[in-house]
Amino acid sequence: MNDHAVREIRDPDEKQAIVRMILEALPDWFAVEESREQYIRASRGLRLFAAFEGKEPIGFLCLKKTGNATVELAVMGVLKEYHRKGIGRALFDAAKQAAQQTGYEFMQVKTVKMGLYPDYDDTNRFYISLGFKELEVFPELWDENNPCQIYIMAL
Repeated sequence: MNDHAVREIRDPDEKQAIVRMILEALPDWFAVEESREQYIRASRGLRLFAAFEGKEPIGFLCLKKTGNATVELAVMGVLKEYHRKGIGRALFDAAKQAAQQTGYEFMQVKTVKMGLYPDYDDTNRFYISLGFKELEVFPELWDENNPCQIYIMAL
């Protein structure tokens, strides 16, 4: 993965700045300002891993506890020019290792159901390639145009 370093970020202001910078650069996935701002605010209290090229953040992943045994990959983003270069996988590997060390038994992730939007189809294929398995689709959790696919994996 070249000179790309992944590290956990603990400072809430730094977390928020990284998430804002990355999400605002990804309008194909995070165009809805209200949702994007929720992710940015929430990042302050989540466990966050960031990938860097030199000192510049190029991607991040946030984990959120959703149960005694389960953690959620709550949000992640990698700058588009770094897609398909192993950054997302490196972020996931660091987060998965941390989740296992913390004692979680399962990880879940939510995305838009496959077959509706090409960018989200790529996202679904990425999660499947990491080892996530389909759990359930909630057709109206978000809204009727964005049925929520939940994937899960045992840790």
